[in-house]
Amino acid sequence: MRIQAVFEKNERVRHIGHLDIQRAVQRGLRRSGLPVGYSNGFNPHILVSFASALSTGACGQREIMDVTMAEEVSTEEFLLKMNQAMPPEMQLLEARQVDDRHPALTALLKAASYDLLIRDPELSRRLVPAIGPMMEQQTIMTLRKSKSGLKECDIKPMIYALQGKDQHLYATMALTERETCKPGMLLDALKKTAGIPEEENVRMLVVRTRLLGEDGEGRLVPLEKL
Repeated sequence: MRIQAVFEKNERVRHIGHLDIQRAVQRGLRRSGLPVGYSNGFNPHILVSFASALSTGACGQREIMDVTMAEEVSTEEFLLKMNQAMPPEMQLLEARQVDDRHPALTALLKAASYDLLIRDPELSRRLVPAIGPMMEQQTIMTLRKSKSGLKECDIKPMIYALQGKDQHLYATMALTERETCKPGMLLDALKKTAGIPEEENVRMLVVRTRLLGEDGEGRLVPLEKL
């Protein structure tokens, strides 16, 4: 059996990277005493996967892990023992059992929602009004890092929703293996529309609030509901 669990990565640990998140979860699983499944071979490892790597410096309110269990375990026992073993900054919020044939998280993932806090109030007063003019453009061109270097791409089809209030930008954007719009790419495009020089640093706290997949009617829904 497998258990999919929703967990948080709060602001106190936002500067640790994805590999550290993986290590923390693996340590927690070992400490918990739960009957976790291991891979076969000469170097067995715990069978745990994540829906999406969270960038260093970003917080996650509802990140998702998938753990293979060697024996049947109730979600209540899983949550209790894991939260006793995990650090306070990475507590599990909910869990559910899924069949071994259930699709992998990465196969279901389509998008993510973000709360982007602009630290400088003056810059936020320039960026938020630029949302409308930017979204009215036929294309929104910005640079994306690739293995071969920086490439220009159109991120407009990857922005599913975008609004601003006070110092916050609320965005829902594509997050798949083929197409991803990162918060930094969105900010670069918005700076351009707002007339903010490219070299001017805009301090931003990235909070990924939800991971999303598509239901049978093509609507974006929380990944943990699929």
